[in-house]
Amino acid sequence: MLKATGLAALGAGLSACAPRQTGSLVWPAAPRRFARVHVSEDRIIRTVVGLRPYRPSGFVVCAEKLGDKTVVHNYGHGGGGITLSWGTSELAVDEAWATGEKRFAVLGCGAVGLASARLLQQRGADVTIYAKDLPPQTTSNIAGGQWSPTSVMDQDRRTPDSDARLARAARLSHRRYQQLPAAEFGIRWIENYVLSDRPLQPWWEQELTRDLYPEWRDLRPGEHPFPTSHARHFTTLLVEPHVYLTAMLRDVRLAGGRVVVRELAGREQLADLPEPVVMNCTGLGAKALFGDEELEPVRGQLTFLLPQPEVDYIVIADGLYMFPRRDGILLGGTFEHGNWSLDVDEATRRRIVDGHRALFDGMR
Repeated sequence: MLKATGLAALGAGLSACAPRQTGSLVWPAAPRRFARVHVSEDRIIRTVVGLRPYRPSGFVVCAEKLGDKTVVHNYGHGGGGITLSWGTSELAVDEAWATGEKRFAVLGCGAVGLASARLLQQRGADVTIYAKDLPPQTTSNIAGGQWSPTSVMDQDRRTPDSDARLARAARLSHRRYQQLPAAEFGIRWIENYVLSDRPLQPWWEQELTRDLYPEWRDLRPGEHPFPTSHARHFTTLLVEPHVYLTAMLRDVRLAGGRVVVRELAGREQLADLPEPVVMNCTGLGAKALFGDEELEPVRGQLTFLLPQPEVDYIVIADGLYMFPRRDGILLGGTFEHGNWSLDVDEATRRRIVDGHRALFDGMR
């Protein structure tokens, strides 16, 4: 009783010493300061091209029997490979675990393959990854890394089932990313600004999981420094692929996983693998390997500028986007259906650079 009374008195004393607020006085927030991105030709450090594995009807997670193997498919994520990787992999691992087997082959060593491998290991499985390319040579290494399950399927192919699967995968993945040590895996929260000269509508994918975009608000002219009449603000995770994929591959190996550099020329070579269950995380490679004719490339080209650590926000405008990463300021982008070319297109590079230069030169 004496201790309780003493603490109460102490609290009252401290309370008495605190500054008093009168009326509805609220301390004003410090104004948001925006570091301008310096866009110029002499700051360019590289331009890269990647092919997104896109299916108009959305990603595939299902199991099938091929000879004496069970193949669990987990591919076709479009522009949401890193974003959805943990979520679709949880769905796929549930399918694989239902076989009762404990040895698994994982085909592919990008974000989806690595997430599948780690989830299997966390259940006590013996895992071997077979892949033609390892980080930093995977398609996932070329991804932007902003967490947002968009550009993953055609809107007119939506069904109630596909909406439910996408929302579940997004939520599972979002939770998993928050459970990882952020600095070690190259993950951080970052403000996003979507810009337009026309009134903004939410992307339909965002409507499925609006609560995963905290601090969502529309800004009026004068409430932001960008040269557009409309702006939308929200906060997302940003995943640095070069950090994240390296850490994931390290953890697979530390947990006893084996990694074999090997390209499978056809489905018949699955019979050569000693594992009874095969996780197909081959991305665009599933088109040739498993005959998925719906799968198509969507070409993306990115130009990187020298890093600017002081830039702490993402910008998404009409046909342009900027992500500030440790390995450089990423400028995008393109979304070219059916284009298999991995060559840098100079006209595209100029459009991206010139568009961002005009955007940031116009900041107030």
